[in-house]
Amino acid sequence: HTAAELYIQDGKPLPPAFEFLKPTLDALNAKPGRKLCEYKMGVRADLTPCDFMDKDVWCRGIADLLIINDDNLTARVVDYKTGKSAKYADTGQLELMALAVFKHFPQVKRVKAGLLFVIAKQFPKASYDKSDEPKLWEKWLRDHGRMKRAYETDVWNPRTSGLCKRHCVVLSCQHNGRND
Repeated sequence: HTAAELYIQDGKPLPPAFEFLKPTLDALNAKPGRKLCEYKMGVRADLTPCDFMDKDVWCRGIADLLIINDDNLTARVVDYKTGKSAKYADTGQLELMALAVFKHFPQVKRVKAGLLFVIAKQFPKASYDKSDEPKLWEKWLRDHGRMKRAYETDVWNPRTSGLCKRHCVVLSCQHNGRND
């Protein structure tokens, strides 16, 4: 993160260990728009934008790289990942970042987002339109309500996912494959 930030924001050379990133970072740097590295955003429960550390922040996110193009009212969000595979990439993170961008930059009408797996050389992408914002917030608010009820009642219903068999730390869960 720091190497990419210093390269894009300050034009500092990449350390030798990260030289393999140069073509990708050059392509991102060539995109038109303002480059904001490690950009922190907060959103309140009433879905208004706020600072990352505000007392009433409800949701926080940091864009590893945010490119705001005021000429065509678009933004790009890039999140750097060091995993060896994008097989189980969670694009929900991109959706939340896009929603935060729409709140913090109301002129933006479209967000293109991607998870840049620098080791695996994979780049899962997603695109979000401002017109879809209400529907997307509804989904996240519904999920948040479910999590809040689980926390309040201490009832956590197990759900299977692609991470169960190899990565889940809840060994007592019926879906955890390490119990077999």
